[in-house]
Amino acid sequence: MATSNASAYPLLDSINDPADLRRLARADLKPLADQLRAYVLDSVSQTGGHLSSNLGTVELTVALHYVFNTPDDRLVWDVGHQTYPHKILTGRRDRMGSLRQLGGLSGFPMRSESRYDTFGTAHSSTSISAALGMAMAAKQLGEDRRSVAIIGDGALSAGMAFEALNNAGVCDCNLLVILNDNDMSISPPVGALNRYLAQLMSGHFYAAAKNVGKQVLKAAPPLFELAKRLEQHAKGMVVPATLFEQFGFNYIGPIDGHDLESLIPTLENIRQLEGPQFLHVVTKKGQGYKLAEADPVAYHGPGKFDPRVGLTKPATPGKPTFTQVFGQWLCDMAERDPRLVGITPAMREGSGLVEFEKRFPKRYYDVGIAEQHAVTFAAGLACEGLKPVVAIYSTFLQRAYDQLIHDVALQKLPVVFAIDRAGLVGADGATHAGAYDIPFLRCVPNMGIACPADEGECRALLSTAYEQDHPVAVRYPRGAGAGVVPAASLQSLPYGKGEVRRMAKAGPGRRIAILAFGTLLYPALAAAEKLNATVANMRWAKPVDQELLLQLAADHDALVTLEEGAIMGGAGSAVAEALNAAGVVKPVLQLGLPDRFIEHGDPAKLIALQGLDADGIERAIVERFPALVEQAQAALKLVA
Repeated sequence: MATSNASAYPLLDSINDPADLRRLARADLKPLADQLRAYVLDSVSQTGGHLSSNLGTVELTVALHYVFNTPDDRLVWDVGHQTYPHKILTGRRDRMGSLRQLGGLSGFPMRSESRYDTFGTAHSSTSISAALGMAMAAKQLGEDRRSVAIIGDGALSAGMAFEALNNAGVCDCNLLVILNDNDMSISPPVGALNRYLAQLMSGHFYAAAKNVGKQVLKAAPPLFELAKRLEQHAKGMVVPATLFEQFGFNYIGPIDGHDLESLIPTLENIRQLEGPQFLHVVTKKGQGYKLAEADPVAYHGPGKFDPRVGLTKPATPGKPTFTQVFGQWLCDMAERDPRLVGITPAMREGSGLVEFEKRFPKRYYDVGIAEQHAVTFAAGLACEGLKPVVAIYSTFLQRAYDQLIHDVALQKLPVVFAIDRAGLVGADGATHAGAYDIPFLRCVPNMGIACPADEGECRALLSTAYEQDHPVAVRYPRGAGAGVVPAASLQSLPYGKGEVRRMAKAGPGRRIAILAFGTLLYPALAAAEKLNATVANMRWAKPVDQELLLQLAADHDALVTLEEGAIMGGAGSAVAEALNAAGVVKPVLQLGLPDRFIEHGDPAKLIALQGLDADGIERAIVERFPALVEQAQAALKLVA
């Protein structure tokens, strides 16, 4: 756990909330920023978490809390994985050792965690919409406060951000949008001239002169148009992105986001201006830590590490993850079928497409943070005879639900959805947990949903999905599974068919059958040994294997469904619906994720807390069917 002490962080130790920060002399802000950066590095190296993005926002965070009267002035951080400095300066410094752990601090802004977290964010491109809502609310309520959205250049590529910009430009409210540009190639915004221009253009004189000039010249339309062209030409010589002025914003920048002598005067000037403002700052991911500066992707979300050494490869490689299994399958299938194309909405590394991009660059499409576009783009490719595979996180697919229904499923287009991060995801928490994909996909006609139990099945079911003439989703969790080594071939499994993996010892009759969907098959098998229960690996949440289901119902007194997804509308509901349609009345216990959001924490602990480990499964079945369990265990003794 990172601990601050007077010798290491003397200024930082004096900051318990932003009011303390605002009492500092301006000369103290640079040393404070240096200490804050060192504390972030020290803390994250001991807990794991997002690093590069947080090192890049240190000075910007200091400047925002110094100039704005937070929390009365609202700060909305887009995505939110760059808010560790914000958390540290807003009274949570001593809790950073609990970051992303069960019962500890969230890795993202969370309204229930602090009044300084004005809006919960973890998915991209929502900040401008939320901050605009807050700004308009202030106007309607007659409150004198400011709203600030801080958005990265990647997040600005999403359509929702531009929808909000389009709306904000015609709203008469005090909104500041800060573009934190840490990736685009633009001229270095440093030096006295650039600093002077940014401050000048954010000052009262510039704004007043521009507004007065417009009012005077509007009486003479030809002169007004000439003046507008001259202004655009002059501004275009010193600042880029007049696009934002066309949206109705007063554009300022770009300025150096690590230069407090630029940031603070500019923000102070902007805070006095009325109407929508747009400030363009340039920062560097990993700023101040050379290893992260050199490889910001590797240090985006590292685990624990020694900052003196940096990230190191494990001495012995671990089991391949589901993501790696998918990436290898994608390359192998692309080798066989030239029609295959791979699509990702800005998640090349996270979704396992690095090798595919290297080997098949002309068949690889990263469409940016634009999930809706990714899905409809895949539909267009499929219309022309190609075979698109969309690699996407479960929670990111939620953002493209309309496109999945209308542009893919309705037209029965053969798009494969490789859904990563299905189920609980651990440290990232509720915002990234793939709890809802089975319910929201299962109700869509023409869709298939495969739930592989292990790495070997994952590869085989991806091949099955690829063979179909309609959309199919293959959902798999983050990390490694049971360790089943996938076959080298591209052999598929039967579509819509499951299997019995353990048959209960009969004795006078079989009592309980567990129907497992996905990786919970393995704890189900462990529980079944103690209960003498049958276990079926169902493999498909849609279509449910009707033949296998009815046979299990006929041979057993009770059924238990098991899934790492929402119980409401999930695979267990599919089983109950199928039994009802067949006129079969049978007790069904549905085990899965409850009707509440699951917090962040160690994945194994979270699974156990939901009662989805072997002990929890056994306990739930004993509580629900005590007599049947007793009979089944007695039968086991008789057979033995």
